[in-house]
Amino acid sequence: MRPPFFSYIIPFFAWVILVHQMTAGDLTWLHQFAPFTGMGLIGAIFANSTGAGGGVVFIPAFQWLGFSDAQSVGTSFAIQCFGMTAGSFAWLRFARNNEQHAEDWASFTKITLLCALFAVLGLVGINGLGITAPGDLKHLFAVFSLLLGSLLLFSVLRFRAPHTRRQMTPVDGYAIAAIGLFGGMITAWLSVGVGEILALYLLLRGFSATMAVASAVCVSAISVWSGIGHHAMAQNVVWDVILFAGPAAVVGGTIAKRLAVWMPTRQLKIFFSCWVLFMGLVSLPWENWL
Repeated sequence: MRPPFFSYIIPFFAWVILVHQMTAGDLTWLHQFAPFTGMGLIGAIFANSTGAGGGVVFIPAFQWLGFSDAQSVGTSFAIQCFGMTAGSFAWLRFARNNEQHAEDWASFTKITLLCALFAVLGLVGINGLGITAPGDLKHLFAVFSLLLGSLLLFSVLRFRAPHTRRQMTPVDGYAIAAIGLFGGMITAWLSVGVGEILALYLLLRGFSATMAVASAVCVSAISVWSGIGHHAMAQNVVWDVILFAGPAAVVGGTIAKRLAVWMPTRQLKIFFSCWVLFMGLVSLPWENWL
């Protein structure tokens, strides 16, 4: 059943009133931050249709705009709280309403909860202990994206067999727990990590591509919510950006599922890997080599 019309129109008018109050007739402020609406929309669409966290889009954009590393990660977390949550609800509705895919999604709940539990432990542990990243944000992001994108693209081009796995084995359980723990640590530093690695693992293991994306989106949503409090208290979030990018990310997260379901499995894998690889290339320190 579709949500009633007023569930959309009332929040929209509330947002318009809030923007009006904050701008107070200052069109300069409006022109400065309104373009972030498009970034939130596009980032959420890519994130929720591929399983890659929204940070794959937001981190390079914020670095290019001159945000500090802390502001880049904190603001990315906040936008993902909007977009990945909306995407999670969209995927959960899809899982509930598509009984013909029930066998392919048999391990969805177990995989998602197990990975999310350890991801939260890893992320909260890093933030709580104050462990800093082992390098510059821009360089670490580029290396992570290039490695992950290359591995997935190689696997897609090398192996053409359709997905055959539906049940999680004990080996999968240990691997997913490790992915959650270390992926959560990486996410604390880069605002990306656990969702991308989980999606890659599930695809390589032969699980359904749509189930892999849905699980990665849900784990990412839980992870960013467990870390947003730390960034809010540390004043790492640029709230003016969130005012425009956040609502747009909700729209993007809601419609992204349609793109992932419409796209054939092999094309979805190639799309995911090429996007991550592209963002890694964009983030490389080209200015040091030219």
